[in-house]
Amino acid sequence: MQLKGLILAGGAGTRLRPLTHSSAKQLVPVANKPVLFYGIEAMRDAGIDDITIVVSPGQGGSEIRERAGDGSRWGLRIGYVVQEQALGLAHAVLTGEEAIGESPFVVYLGDNLLQGGITGMVEKFKANSPDALILLQHVDDPRAFGVAQLDGEVVVQLEEKPAEPKSDLALVGVYMFQPGIFEICRTLEPSGRGEYEITEAIQTLIDRGKRVEPHVVTGWWKDTGKWEDMLETNRLLLDVVEPVIDGEVADSELDGRVAVAAGALLERCRIRGPVAIGEGAVLRDAYIGPYTAVAEGCVIERAEIENSIILEYAKISDLHHRLEGSLIGRNVVIGGQNSKPNAYRILVGDDSHIGIL
Repeated sequence: MQLKGLILAGGAGTRLRPLTHSSAKQLVPVANKPVLFYGIEAMRDAGIDDITIVVSPGQGGSEIRERAGDGSRWGLRIGYVVQEQALGLAHAVLTGEEAIGESPFVVYLGDNLLQGGITGMVEKFKANSPDALILLQHVDDPRAFGVAQLDGEVVVQLEEKPAEPKSDLALVGVYMFQPGIFEICRTLEPSGRGEYEITEAIQTLIDRGKRVEPHVVTGWWKDTGKWEDMLETNRLLLDVVEPVIDGEVADSELDGRVAVAAGALLERCRIRGPVAIGEGAVLRDAYIGPYTAVAEGCVIERAEIENSIILEYAKISDLHHRLEGSLIGRNVVIGGQNSKPNAYRILVGDDSHIGIL
């Protein structure tokens, strides 16, 4: 059985604004790689070589097309369809019907990351050929998720964000379907929030006596829709970063797992890993502490940074106190002197200029 892939990469990214006013949320990097690329690689590693990405109209969708391209860099084919209105996950799935055709397929939310990928789940789906396979994870507060009730190895009921959950098994943002799901999606009515819900589509499968199988995820799963989740995901990925020094390091102290990409320059710096430093970044007289990702082309001088994500071509200089727990957009300029607080915590969008006085 050969599966196709459908990555849902629409949506406005409102929870990451102002960062996403000028960039698609799926392209915000963690550990110096766009979130979207982790999903593409997970599909590739599971043997899926035909992927369709559902994008929004406008700049965000165009940027995704430009960055991901035709898929040749991963040795697969990527095509695109536009979801003109953000009307829910079931509507987004239906948008991909023509591209998927009669193939079974994997749906992967483009702003989600899953430890260990999806290869095991894909093999289970191929072996058992259920009408759907859904990924679940035990969570502390299931009221914020779609929640599943199980009877052994069969899903018997789904409920979207219940006030009184009947289990602690939350739906993870990966689904596997036979093509019959498209007919069901066409029968749905909008929910109370005006969207066509994928949980309702799966519940309809159950109500019709179709087989919906669960796969309980034991590793971590992250929805990177909020900046706190971005930082947590960045920490998880940097925890397994491979230490490598491809750039130039002069009069600097590197401690722990540190990855310095080609073309980067470090002078008189102290780096405490895990840290990733991107291509062409220039760091002088700086301290970069654990769980920090410095992207391509950044310039950091006379500053201390910990537990942060610094996007491409940002410039940070002359901070007299440490920057921590921050997400800094592309081309942002931060600089100042005589700073008063003991720490900074900043979320700013692309092309911002901040003077700290």
